[in-house]
Amino acid sequence: MSGLSFDPDAIRALAKILRETDLSEIELVQNESRIRVARSAPVQQVVQTVAAAPALAAAPAEAPAGVPTTASEEVTAATPGAVASPMVGVAYLAPEPGAAPFITLGARVAQGQTVLLIEAMKTFNQIKAPRAGTVTRILIESGTPVEFGEPLLVIE
Repeated sequence: MSGLSFDPDAIRALAKILRETDLSEIELVQNESRIRVARSAPVQQVVQTVAAAPALAAAPAEAPAGVPTTASEEVTAATPGAVASPMVGVAYLAPEPGAAPFITLGARVAQGQTVLLIEAMKTFNQIKAPRAGTVTRILIESGTPVEFGEPLLVIE
């Protein structure tokens, strides 16, 4: 890194912008110089997600219609019919609070139909069914943080 010098105050300012805007990273490029400031998700969120998993596993085997199934540990992105998250964000099963969900268990969906939303950086991204079929499992609850590649639902 000899020859490169960065202004520590500029890096602090970028870090402050990350905190204020809830972004996960910022990258600036000028000529041949590049500054990338990134932060990881707060540990508390990870702990809450992990702590919630045992409670979900204890749920009754037969969920009422419209209630997401909870056996996500049995489903991977490679499971036939699994729809994996294309991004990191927060998944929502309905277009707005109090509205009917996009899908329910047992619902028939058409290829290209919106099945849920993922909010990433204040933008709501429609996640569409990659194939036509029946929703046999919903592996997330509305408002759940999701990771890239995480299975969200199964369409058979």
